[in-house]
Amino acid sequence: MTRTIYLIFASLFIQASEPRVTTVDSIGITVSDLDRSVDFYSKVLSFEKVSETEVAGERYEHLTGVFGARVRIARMRLGDEFIELSEFLAPRGRPVPADARSNDRSFQHIAIIVSDMDQAYAWLRKHKVQHASSGPQRLPDWNPNAGGIQAFYFRDPDGHTLEILSFPQGKGDAKWQRKDRMFLGIDHTALVVLDTDASLRFYRDTLGMRVAGESENYGPEQERLNNVFGARLRITALRVASGPGVELLEYLAPRDGRAYPEDMKANDLAYWRTRLTGGSVDRWWEVFRKERVRLVSTGIVEPQPELPFRKAIAVRDPDGHALEVVAP
Repeated sequence: MTRTIYLIFASLFIQASEPRVTTVDSIGITVSDLDRSVDFYSKVLSFEKVSETEVAGERYEHLTGVFGARVRIARMRLGDEFIELSEFLAPRGRPVPADARSNDRSFQHIAIIVSDMDQAYAWLRKHKVQHASSGPQRLPDWNPNAGGIQAFYFRDPDGHTLEILSFPQGKGDAKWQRKDRMFLGIDHTALVVLDTDASLRFYRDTLGMRVAGESENYGPEQERLNNVFGARLRITALRVASGPGVELLEYLAPRDGRAYPEDMKANDLAYWRTRLTGGSVDRWWEVFRKERVRLVSTGIVEPQPELPFRKAIAVRDPDGHALEVVAP
């Protein structure tokens, strides 16, 4: 009996000592021209630039896995959420592939919440954004978790897919019902995965995110939103204590999406990064080694003082999407 009690307490202690992500700090996007991108995100989408810095040197190379890197970085805020735009002055990376598709596993986007879809779409048309959807789509009422949501995909100047989304009453966070401005904030970043269950073992079981919602979306509205004929998606929403959520998109059909490129690097324009905080970076290093998580960085990195964190590890999820776990 005494041994059984000891084993129970030991198990509880081990579980309690496991680090857990508490915040999605920011979503990172690699851009080709920082000034142009800052202009687009601020003037068209109402983001506010809160900082800009330039970094280079061995430690940043070890974090990004890009030798000879010199990077301009702008941190932008919309509502309570943040993105970071990074221009690699050297070495320059590859553009977003012209034939990129929404069911490719390199796909990632941010969902920007708007207070009025019709007005927001007209505003984007006025600024001549490139469509990725045929137009705004209202998801059907037969889908209890998604019915009434309106969404539209479009592209930024580098070809990154972005989404504007509006929630009807009773769906989404209460703050998304505000009407005092057009662009309210970022609800989530969405990324395509091959196998939801495998991704949950990483995001839920390893990182400690909680499942906040699930749905299966299909039909003509979803096909036109994603611009994928015959699209049928298993969608799983994950959340932590603060910051935008992470949404897993598994295409049940069609299953012909291409794998995340093995040679994708942080200076390529199709590269996105999700930055997380919570727990000791040293402890995360032990967890990632135990779980055989693929690394982007060479290990724990202590970057230059220009960056807003003391320690960081960059890793990949089961499909190749990049994440940073940092200590502020």
